[in-house]
Amino acid sequence: MKACIFCNSKPNPCLKFQSLLLLLTLTSTLCSSQSPSLILPLRTQEIPSGSFPKSPNKLPFHHNVTLTVSVTVGTPPQNVSMVIDTGSELSWLNCNRTRNFTFDPTRSSSYKPIPCSSPTCTTRTQDLSIPASCDSNKLCHATLTYADFSSSEGCLAADEFSIGSSGISGLVFGCMDSIFDPNSDEDSKNTGLMGMNRGSLSFVSQMAFPKFSYCISGSDFSGVLLLGDSNFSLVAPLNYTPLIQISTPLPYFDRVAYTVQLEGIKVLNKLLPIPKSDFEPDHTGAGQTMVDSGTQFTFLLGPVYTALRTEFLNQTAHILRVYEDPNFVFQGAMDLCYRVGLNQSKLPQLPSVTLMFRGAEMKVSGNQLLYRVRGEVRGSDSLYCFTFGNSDLLGVEAFVIGHHHQQNVWMEFDLHNSRIGLAEVQCDLAGQKFGFNV
Repeated sequence: MKACIFCNSKPNPCLKFQSLLLLLTLTSTLCSSQSPSLILPLRTQEIPSGSFPKSPNKLPFHHNVTLTVSVTVGTPPQNVSMVIDTGSELSWLNCNRTRNFTFDPTRSSSYKPIPCSSPTCTTRTQDLSIPASCDSNKLCHATLTYADFSSSEGCLAADEFSIGSSGISGLVFGCMDSIFDPNSDEDSKNTGLMGMNRGSLSFVSQMAFPKFSYCISGSDFSGVLLLGDSNFSLVAPLNYTPLIQISTPLPYFDRVAYTVQLEGIKVLNKLLPIPKSDFEPDHTGAGQTMVDSGTQFTFLLGPVYTALRTEFLNQTAHILRVYEDPNFVFQGAMDLCYRVGLNQSKLPQLPSVTLMFRGAEMKVSGNQLLYRVRGEVRGSDSLYCFTFGNSDLLGVEAFVIGHHHQQNVWMEFDLHNSRIGLAEVQCDLAGQKFGFNV
């Protein structure tokens, strides 16, 4: 996961999922250059790491640490794998030919570097965490940094991107020749990142989609990715929450993120006694709530996290055994963990956690509340950690809603009406509602 959110900071990528491949079969073509619409069924399939199908009629969607998609770029086309990230704007590819999984611009006749005098460089990069600069060759230079201490640098360029049988020419992206990632080998298997936020340089903005939607399932089921407009009433009624916009530049507010207003949290049926002011951005912009497909878990600012942690701990005191080790903080932000017997076939019934947004709710229940930490065994017990973390421990001045808690929720990002729609659905059944046998 690579997403620039604000002040060059980003939550840690967190856990690695088992290697899965979600095959998205292209079933419709772009209806127009202005409002493309693609409905794509997903199917999970375990595959060896790094072996991706090359069929031109299928769109691979790889779910491991991150959500990734395979596309082609350039003339002639080169296969690339890109992380899908609603928390980032600028899409970029690894152009360093000394590394694996790269894009080679010298092999593309349609590749065009962008000069620093171009309006794309001087105006359209202003919403990036670090605005673009001019390098020694008078090309537009971009630098992206993240809170997980990874970074990438390179020049802005334009080339042809194709998804299935449809494509767009002149899409602006970063061709990065300097990439530093100390965290995992998983991201190194991807060629780059596909930025999907509301910035003018994001992939979804350049493709002129009025909206896009996805339904992320658990690892054993199927779901749907929808690019463009569609009548969702075939699946379930949506509850909408408006996107929050602040026009004045503030140091800790990302103006192009998918920001919503979190107003309260319930554990089971108990509303936590948290002042509404604790959920609202302050005068610096700190405290916004972002919906981010590039972050796995959900992170809450200190006072809100503490209130949730305390109540969840109280309600599970008689059914779960806390792991008492103050030095163990999972992924640097999740300090509530439990010991569960290795022979225990399933978790006990857990109290649900409901995130209450303005006009909509997101209910987290069952296995989504605890995550088994791979490789961590204490005696005859496995470790399971609460899937909400403390933003303060990461140095992140925001609430971040990760994709783990978006599972089996239809997520519609309606750019035209500036809102996000949510509906609880079984993602494997959602494809069938659209007429797909997935």
